[in-house]
Amino acid sequence: MFEAVSIGPLLIWTRAVFMLLGIWLSVIFFLRLAETARLSLQHFRDHASYYGLAFIIGGRAVAILANYRVYLRDPLRLFIFWDGGFSYLGGALGIGVILHWVTRQHRSTFLQWLDALLPAASFGLMFDWIGKFTSGHSYGAPTDVPWAVTYDALHVRYVVPVHPVQLYYALFFLIVTFLLLVIRQRARRAGSETLVGICLATVATFLFEYFRGDFGIPVFATQLDLLVLLLLFFSLALFAIIEVKLSPKALTTYQFVLVGLFGVYLLLRPRLSLPTYELRFSQFLSLLALLATVVYVVVHRRKYPYL
Repeated sequence: MFEAVSIGPLLIWTRAVFMLLGIWLSVIFFLRLAETARLSLQHFRDHASYYGLAFIIGGRAVAILANYRVYLRDPLRLFIFWDGGFSYLGGALGIGVILHWVTRQHRSTFLQWLDALLPAASFGLMFDWIGKFTSGHSYGAPTDVPWAVTYDALHVRYVVPVHPVQLYYALFFLIVTFLLLVIRQRARRAGSETLVGICLATVATFLFEYFRGDFGIPVFATQLDLLVLLLLFFSLALFAIIEVKLSPKALTTYQFVLVGLFGVYLLLRPRLSLPTYELRFSQFLSLLALLATVVYVVVHRRKYPYL
């Protein structure tokens, strides 16, 4: 793999090249999608510094979380921004947070903006994963498949052929980008691209993460944990739907009951003898993102039946 290319005295990191290319193209793509959806771009001019700062902070924070062991051993690296620790996905999340905050008083809703942001982010993630492939980051587990690759790098703990899991992700995000554009042309309601994109990304993450060979944050969960999590999000969706029909006293009672039941489960969970499954933190987050997206789209469509 070509982690870096030397041109005279200049050393160019291939991951940085692909990431910058992905950022540039995805920004252009996002702005064009927003224009075709007749979304106002004035707030990008008014709050450009906020968007830039959110992208940098979000990308750095997610990268630090994903490699927290490194930063725990050497806390001073938190302040070394040129060490290559940056996440494109984290940057996109940072943009989403500012976008939600800035567009609260706009005629267009945040979900309409998400429908434009998601295909652009998917397109940028394709370049990000290609960059990870060339640099040997987020490498795969050992395998004997014909398309396996071998890395000669200190940060890769395997010297045998491994899954090119980065290319699996890159190909997936390329296909998803085109699929979301097709859905965008045919969708009649806001949230179609967001819902389909997050659903597909969750399935792909659960599948591809089993081919990863690098270190990750483990999450230990049981089937009952997943069921309780599902019921919690279902209850939140139900709460959002019936909120306008309940009295203030009934709303307070509903919230206390919901929090109380969830708290009781957390107290009893250590005493329950149930089979435990190990997940990667990215798999757990993708499940949370899926449940939150479903709830948000359902509530949005009920609140804005004309969108």
